Amino acid sequence: MTLGQKIKELRESNGMFQRQLASILEIGDGFLSKVESDQKPLKREHLKTISKTFNCSFSELEALWIGSKVYDIVKDEKEGMNALKVAEEQMKYEKK
Repeated sequence: MTLGQKIKELRESNGMFQRQLASILEIGDGFLSKVESDQKPLKREHLKTISKTFNCSFSELEALWIGSKVYDIVKDEKEGMNALKVAEEQMKYEKK
């Protein structure tokens, strides 16, 4: 699941219109539409507002946000998958 999909799911399951959530986030509803369809990135500070608005896990939203950023970096790289594996190994090494 992408961050955009998660935001749309949260919004719809709470019976909220895009314009309502956009107003809470102080962004345009057209921009929110693009966020929900993964065409535009959301600012990190918006995650706390979404977490509070829908009483959901900030950590989950942040993980999806970071995942989107990583994906944008490696998606067009021939060695993208290998780079992700290297990064995962580096993270495991640093935790030891």
